[in-house]
Amino acid sequence: MQFVDRFLKCSDCGQEFVFTAGEQLFFHDKQFKNDPKRCKLCKAKRAGLGRAAAGGAAALPLSRTETRTQCSACGVETTVPFKPTQGRPVLCRSCFQLKRVPAAVAAAAALDSPSQQVAAAEAAIDKAFSTAEAEAAQVAPTTTVEMIAEAPAAVTAAEPEVTTNPAMIAAAENAPQA
Repeated sequence: MQFVDRFLKCSDCGQEFVFTAGEQLFFHDKQFKNDPKRCKLCKAKRAGLGRAAAGGAAALPLSRTETRTQCSACGVETTVPFKPTQGRPVLCRSCFQLKRVPAAVAAAAALDSPSQQVAAAEAAIDKAFSTAEAEAAQVAPTTTVEMIAEAPAAVTAAEPEVTTNPAMIAAAENAPQA
């Protein structure tokens, strides 16, 4: 579908504004049924950002709804930027971060002393390296030996490159012989 820039009239200020082809494509992709009614300045004023959009004093930041609640995992009182729904766990920042961290690192972080954390991390690293070494050992050594045996034959079988460029031929004839 081809979109072309269109001029629309703002329902608030009455001035014409451009409804660009890119905006029309966006509206079509989002399956919006109606064209915009307001220009960008009037939209900003309506959203409470009019002073910043008009070049005046900075507008106040948008306020978020924050709710005080208890963390489902550790029981600490925390604030979350949404209204919790019944039946869904609410996590504090630290519990949320731990949930996102891989299991080996989380297990190491849960240990009491730093020396235990270091030992657990070393064990996880050793396990990863031993797995990589086992996978590398599965490659057949005969294939490497066969490749090495075939290499000299391929080098000797290659014919020297012949050129038809007269300048290169003259340069090769004039070059000192070693």
